[in-house]
Amino acid sequence: MKQQRSRRQRNAATIKDVARKAGVSPMTVSRVLNGGDNVHWSTRELVDAAIKALSYTPNPAARSLSGAAPVRIGLLYSNPSAAYLSEFLVGSLDYASRANVQIIVEKCDGLEQAREAATRLLSGGIEGIVLPPPLCDSQPLLEILRQADGLAVTVASGDPAPGFSAVSIDDHRAAFEMTRHIAALGHQRIGFIIGNPDQTASERRLAGYRDALEAVGLACDETLVVQGLFTYRSGLDAAEQLLGTASPPTAIFASNDDMAAATVAVAHRHGLDVPNDLAVCGFDDTALATTIWPELTTIHQPITDMALAAVELLVKEIHSRRDGHREPPRHLQLDFTLVRRQSDAAPRRRPHAKALRSA
Repeated sequence: MKQQRSRRQRNAATIKDVARKAGVSPMTVSRVLNGGDNVHWSTRELVDAAIKALSYTPNPAARSLSGAAPVRIGLLYSNPSAAYLSEFLVGSLDYASRANVQIIVEKCDGLEQAREAATRLLSGGIEGIVLPPPLCDSQPLLEILRQADGLAVTVASGDPAPGFSAVSIDDHRAAFEMTRHIAALGHQRIGFIIGNPDQTASERRLAGYRDALEAVGLACDETLVVQGLFTYRSGLDAAEQLLGTASPPTAIFASNDDMAAATVAVAHRHGLDVPNDLAVCGFDDTALATTIWPELTTIHQPITDMALAAVELLVKEIHSRRDGHREPPRHLQLDFTLVRRQSDAAPRRRPHAKALRSA
């Protein structure tokens, strides 16, 4: 079932808001909320003041759960993007701090380690597991959970696995809208860097790009489509490939911000001005999008909200099972937003500076 966030969810203060106002990390706020004794009194006062100023309180569902026995869940990750992981952890801790939930976070290097971690956590009393990308699409891992009758929620999968609840956005529509936006600026040669081929969201974003080109009457030139891996390093290689051709694109749409940031770096290396010589757009709207120059035009994927929704959904399923019920899996689809910043513009109508110098 698809469900949009409520108005209350969109407007309520979050642990991230409290951290920003207090000038501390979200993890410090979490320690204060959970009564941790390793926080300096002055820091605790700052956090308490921020909580009061923002009227930060648990939502009714969280309050009702907080009086029950503690819930212990696992969160397995192997995402190469530190920016993505940071936002994901903020959302997970936000709900956990309100609802008497303990989260065991484990880094998994490879499928075998993820399978071992899942088996160990479930046998050790963990009642459910949150799976952010790329583990959300790991069929062997999901099969272990099925066999153990374990609860799990996948996050950001382009094709959520049957039998498990999921939280995502419409990756196809998001990529479609970004590609159409780039074309509306006047670009006709639009390069595309694909994400990790093992992640279903990559396929959905590629399909959205191709469908948008067809919708606006542009041919899909396969020489402008290059494989990436959602890593900065793969973005460097892909951008070099696209810009090293005899007829390079005037715009590049990368499947995540890490690869888009790498594309900006390669463009600068080639003496190209972004956005006047090359428009560059990304996907995710992680902190990286606003820490490079120029700031990235990108798709805002509400990573923090998705993580929060996943933990909330998993906790509700756990409580339902404790009460002897088994609710059917749910699919929550949250909103995305196209955020325009400084990295896109109409294609240059005159030779760029590098061409003039070499003439």
